[in-house]
Amino acid sequence: MKLHKKGSKKLLNAWAFYDWANSVYTLTIASSIFPIFYSALFISEVKIVSAFGFEFKSTALITFVTAFTFLIVAVTSPILSGIADYVGNKKSFMKFFCYVGGLGCIGLYWFNLEHIHLSLLFYFMGLIGYWGSLVFYNSYLPDIAFPEQQDKISAKGFSLGYIGSVLLLLFNLAMVMNPQFFGFYIDIAPDILATGNEIEIETALEAARNKASLEAMRVAFITVGLWWILFSQYTFYILPKGVSNGHKVTRAIVFNGFKELKKVWKALTANLRLKRYLAAFFVFSMAVQTIMLVAVYFGEEEIAWADSSDKTMGLIVSILIIQLVAVVGAILTSRASAKFGNIKTLIVVNFIWMGLCFYAYFMITPTDFYIAAGFVGFVMGGIQSLARSTYSKFLPETKDTTSYFSFYDVAEKIGIVIGMVIFATIDQISGSMRNAILFLFIFFLIGIILLFRVPRTE
Repeated sequence: MKLHKKGSKKLLNAWAFYDWANSVYTLTIASSIFPIFYSALFISEVKIVSAFGFEFKSTALITFVTAFTFLIVAVTSPILSGIADYVGNKKSFMKFFCYVGGLGCIGLYWFNLEHIHLSLLFYFMGLIGYWGSLVFYNSYLPDIAFPEQQDKISAKGFSLGYIGSVLLLLFNLAMVMNPQFFGFYIDIAPDILATGNEIEIETALEAARNKASLEAMRVAFITVGLWWILFSQYTFYILPKGVSNGHKVTRAIVFNGFKELKKVWKALTANLRLKRYLAAFFVFSMAVQTIMLVAVYFGEEEIAWADSSDKTMGLIVSILIIQLVAVVGAILTSRASAKFGNIKTLIVVNFIWMGLCFYAYFMITPTDFYIAAGFVGFVMGGIQSLARSTYSKFLPETKDTTSYFSFYDVAEKIGIVIGMVIFATIDQISGSMRNAILFLFIFFLIGIILLFRVPRTE
């Protein structure tokens, strides 16, 4: 296979194309169709499910599994990244997590409450596959791009991810909303057609449509897995294996992961700019990721929708708005960083996030929610791409990039767990998600203060 030089257009595009491949997971599985599918499995208003010997609220069970997965990724990523750098095969690890995640998405086709443990295993596989592969994907950035290229190619990756995920989501939504057009069978029992009145026939027809839509959702999960696995092949074909050093995998390498973790920690303490930036990233990312994870639930609970159908469609529309606007946000933020600098741009973006927290507290109507979705999309794409490329720029000259990016990844994951716990606690005590989302402005304020303390030069 031909090796492409660092900074070459083909190598940069192949790296960015993995965002096109894997971003369908976050949009379809994490944000839209799977939450709707999971909720539809519960017929009664009391959404209780038995698992692991306990009775859980349906949303609490998924939250616990999600939190557990993030903890697993946070704990294991430094070890795995240390191994990858030690033996020089980060692409093999990236492939492994990609395939685990893709197969987990395909397995969601069989998700049901009767076999809840196997179903949750598939959900776990998709989640850990996505976040696990990102550790190694992000670590490639300083290997394939020069510092002056990193902002632009990072933004391009996010943009490709948003475009690809929206395209597949639109196709999947068409299947869910018009299942009969795609060959999903809508059947009504003959006796109801023969003896039922108009209301009974309409009720039976609605139930049949819902059943066909559920089947379409299951097929949508398969399309996500196949999309992820198939489109990632171009990235895997072009990307280099890693910096090979001839080391082989042994039992001692497991402990080597901890040694690498300790080594990077010492290096961080000696690098004031990187250390302070990582602290700022930890704080503002905690709030950003929490808002992104609870946005759909906030819209469902706090916004005055006309009816349940209007609510479902409204939430889907808001998700699409966020994804589409995020493309523009990532590109404009990249241009702003080139003109004004990364840190100054991040400070402005954090101020916008603070304003959104206040705005969300007063949101009532669907229009209010759509406006918020537009602003969230704009700053979401910008802050994610710029945060990644800024960290990459601040790294010292080293071949040990995977271990450094595992710190970045661990900070993000631990921040998610802490942010979600704080949000849920305030929601539980106060009885309002509005109070919880308003409280998050404090994290953005602290993040801004910490960004001001980041030295402009080493």
